[in-house]
Amino acid sequence: MREIFINSLLSKAKLDQNIILVTGDLGFGVLDKFAEQLPEQFINAGVAEQNMTGLSAGLALEGYNVFTYSIANFPTLRCLEQIRNDIIYHNLSVNIVAVGGGLSYGALGVSHHAIEDISIMRTFPDIQVFAPCDKVETLGILNHMLKNPKPSYLRLDKFKKNIVCDEPFVYGDLRKIRNGNKVAIIGYGSILEEALIANDNLLNESNINCSIYSAHTLKPINKESIVNIAKKYEVILALEEHMDTGGLGSLISEILIENKIIPKNFFKLNLSNKYSNITGSRDFLRSHHQIDAKSIISCIKSIYK
Repeated sequence: MREIFINSLLSKAKLDQNIILVTGDLGFGVLDKFAEQLPEQFINAGVAEQNMTGLSAGLALEGYNVFTYSIANFPTLRCLEQIRNDIIYHNLSVNIVAVGGGLSYGALGVSHHAIEDISIMRTFPDIQVFAPCDKVETLGILNHMLKNPKPSYLRLDKFKKNIVCDEPFVYGDLRKIRNGNKVAIIGYGSILEEALIANDNLLNESNINCSIYSAHTLKPINKESIVNIAKKYEVILALEEHMDTGGLGSLISEILIENKIIPKNFFKLNLSNKYSNITGSRDFLRSHHQIDAKSIISCIKSIYK
């Protein structure tokens, strides 16, 4: 998704000199074209993410629409004070673009595992939090950020293949990428690939057809849509490549409790609230942490024995 996002941002920036891209000394190959074609709208702040964030806040104060770019943990965890005091407090148009969300960089260990970012970022007031699952959502989110400049966090992911879905992107709402009955799987980002694989297997083996929803906008999220899904389906499964606390599962729980809704069956498939010293490929780690297609199938089959 990062190539799609950066190429589209480049096209937009050619028409708008107020768009600035700031990187923390990475992304080369992906960012080369932007840097070469728009050198006056590109800044390499070096391996100094806190400085990158403060610099971006200053540019935003001068009227620029700024996009910072780095591996997920670095423009977030390392820069929380600058995000809070410099960007959020002043409601500045700085868009934090984080690549490699979740376990994308699985082999590099916990320093590169972005598994608490959604929880942390959605805690801030007046910030938009996005995590697209395909090209349609990625481009829809970019267009929204450009038309509605304010503090934003965008978690970009690595994908095996593009998810095919005709449903349009609607800001704040859930997007149904597969239509089924009885079971609703709600997730975001590339983990929905696992949901699609699981659904194909469940349909073929057990005649269980799941509806799959993409929660591409985690803040603000359409609470009414969550309530309606909980009322409609027998089983709700919140799926995410993120720690349990504060993630999508927590968000859905908050909404249902606020609306006095108790679903018949509610499950959360996510990462436990502890750091692991296990490293490896993303596929291996998803299997190890039981958030892969096999684990989804097992969870749903436990209801329909």
